[in-house]
Amino acid sequence: MEKTMKFLFATIMLVMLSSPLVNAQKKSKHVPTPTPSPAPAPGPAYVNLTELLSVAGPFHTFLNYLQSTKVIDTFQNQANDTEEGLTLFVPKDSAFSSLKKPSLANLTHDQLKQLCLFHALPHYYSLSEFKNLSSMGPVSTFAGGDYTLNFTDVSGSIQMTSGWSVTKVSSSVFSTEPVAIYQVDKVLLPEAIFGTDIPPMPAPAPAPEAKAPVADAPADVTADGKSPSSSPLNASASCRVVASLVLALAGGLVLLL
Repeated sequence: MEKTMKFLFATIMLVMLSSPLVNAQKKSKHVPTPTPSPAPAPGPAYVNLTELLSVAGPFHTFLNYLQSTKVIDTFQNQANDTEEGLTLFVPKDSAFSSLKKPSLANLTHDQLKQLCLFHALPHYYSLSEFKNLSSMGPVSTFAGGDYTLNFTDVSGSIQMTSGWSVTKVSSSVFSTEPVAIYQVDKVLLPEAIFGTDIPPMPAPAPAPEAKAPVADAPADVTADGKSPSSSPLNASASCRVVASLVLALAGGLVLLL
């Protein structure tokens, strides 16, 4: 009887262990751990244009214009809140101090604002990309409308023409996408503000003429270009010699006679 009970118990345990429910529970314990998704790539670092222009180069005059017209806020939003980015051309303080005509003192607030917007492109451009701009013709600036710039690649040097100004990119201040800041030698003056009466470019100074070397006069030529034999003094001396010879011959003939 005892053996029968043990046999029955073993049979029940075997049936329970081989049941689908138990097998499903065993399998559920070995479910693989899901692979974690990669972390999103960090976005571009925030660029503070005010701080950057304050410490990089003597750009205080241009920065003051940007702040007084609130254009600095427009550029800041374009740099950090759009996918296009910003390309900014910054004149040095000396470019403003050397500007005599036309003067910026008579500009209205709106004209000064347009002048500041004229110094930026609403897109990020590296130095290598300016070669493509040189073949595109006039390029629209942040000021829009007729406020355009023409770019030319001259042996790797980027030159730009704004009508009144012809200048070049002299150095790169900051160039990390989405913001590029380039130093220029002159203030960009648009025709839309100052008109089309553009002063002519100054002509280059003529080269000094080379003077021909003066040859030394020959020894037998006097200062006035005559030979010593043709001077009046020499002619008079010759006449006296001839006269003396004639008198001597005449005297000799008289003695012979």
